[in-house]
Amino acid sequence: MAATWTRSSWRNRPALQMPVYPDAAKLAAVEAKLASYPPLVFAGEARVLKAKLARVARGEAFLLQGGDCAESFAEFGADNIRDTFRVLLQMAVVLTFGARKPVVKVGRMAGQFAKPRSSDTETVDGVTLPSYRGDIINGFEFDEASRVPDPERMLQAYLQSAATLNLLRAFAGGGYASLHRVAAWNLGFAQGSPQAERYMAMAGRIKDAVDFMASAGMTAETSHELKSVDYYTSHEALLLNFEEQLTRVDSTSGEHVAGSGHMIWIGDRTRQPDGAHVEFARGVMNPLGLKCGPSLEPDGLIRLIDILNPRNEPGRLTLICRTGAGRVDKHLPGWIRAVEREGRHVVWSCDPMHGNTIKSESGFKTRPFDRVLQEVKEFFDVHASEATYAGGVHFEMTGQDVTECMGGMHAVTSEDLRDRYHTACDPRLNASQALELAFLLAEELESTAPAERTAAAG
Repeated sequence: MAATWTRSSWRNRPALQMPVYPDAAKLAAVEAKLASYPPLVFAGEARVLKAKLARVARGEAFLLQGGDCAESFAEFGADNIRDTFRVLLQMAVVLTFGARKPVVKVGRMAGQFAKPRSSDTETVDGVTLPSYRGDIINGFEFDEASRVPDPERMLQAYLQSAATLNLLRAFAGGGYASLHRVAAWNLGFAQGSPQAERYMAMAGRIKDAVDFMASAGMTAETSHELKSVDYYTSHEALLLNFEEQLTRVDSTSGEHVAGSGHMIWIGDRTRQPDGAHVEFARGVMNPLGLKCGPSLEPDGLIRLIDILNPRNEPGRLTLICRTGAGRVDKHLPGWIRAVEREGRHVVWSCDPMHGNTIKSESGFKTRPFDRVLQEVKEFFDVHASEATYAGGVHFEMTGQDVTECMGGMHAVTSEDLRDRYHTACDPRLNASQALELAFLLAEELESTAPAERTAAAG
């Protein structure tokens, strides 16, 4: 790390997508209070996650990252946390079965509150107000008072993140995540659909494998690995006032750690090499994500990699590619070839959500399921043609029965969107669509399994 880095050095750089707080004294008071709070995560946890992601970079594991587009103060509750956690575990078991590799589970939870916006303002019925930037910054209600950035929202975000992490840790280690429990599928999501038979067949094979382990004496009671899971949190490190105050020095290594989450990422709108967000992220030891959109040139990618991972450390940097269906082969091959040419160690992950957002005929912002699936398939196809490893996926999803993305086996239509459209920002896959995608992705992973692994399984 450059000697000039400090946890506040980002303040000397251009900071895009950041709010302007009208009361500087109030902001300073909130920042001081946050700085006195305990970190939400610790350096040892971040190191373990980095080691697991190093295995992904080497092609020995697979990354599943998913969760809310933006967490909400109003919808905060144990049931929502539990349901999203459960669906992610179910997806992970399906993907483990397809890939025959461990799946690293990282939630977009316990900190995913701030959202970048394409415009600083929005207009409704002739009234123009500042854009909603997530509950950690301002309110969703379309009125002048709600849209004023309020630093005290950072304190509420901290408390909600702490409570969410507490519950996630209890679920992960307290028996709720037992493989036998998670694999007891409720395949009601597939009933009555043309695809039901194929999903039932794979679920049956998974159940047979779990039953065989049980008959051999490998149960949750005899094996810690079957009773609990390792589960990590992540978010976009967008609101740097919040990130700075939770950054601590690791007493073991002397390095700085972002105490707001195990993994943080830089968005496609804030990845300027001389910008505040890159400056902050380069100085913390956490695993980092970098969103890679169509405007990123291969040479620019290498420059960012060298800033964010100057030691070329496997597991340090995940490239989260988001181009949109039909455009993957225009951008991804150039990125891959540049990374391979320079010998850089990265995890390649696919975000098929952000490049496939459209406005439906009924007026809702949505994402067609078929286009999400198409981008994932194109991502895997390009990696296969380049002889590189497609290491992960990154989804905006929820465990709730929302109607925000069109399509899927239950064929959510444009008109159906109005039934249960609850997101405050971007449309999310519902529990049924997320699990369906996991089954389809597992089939893709099975079909691209290395020959030696197939031989070993036989």
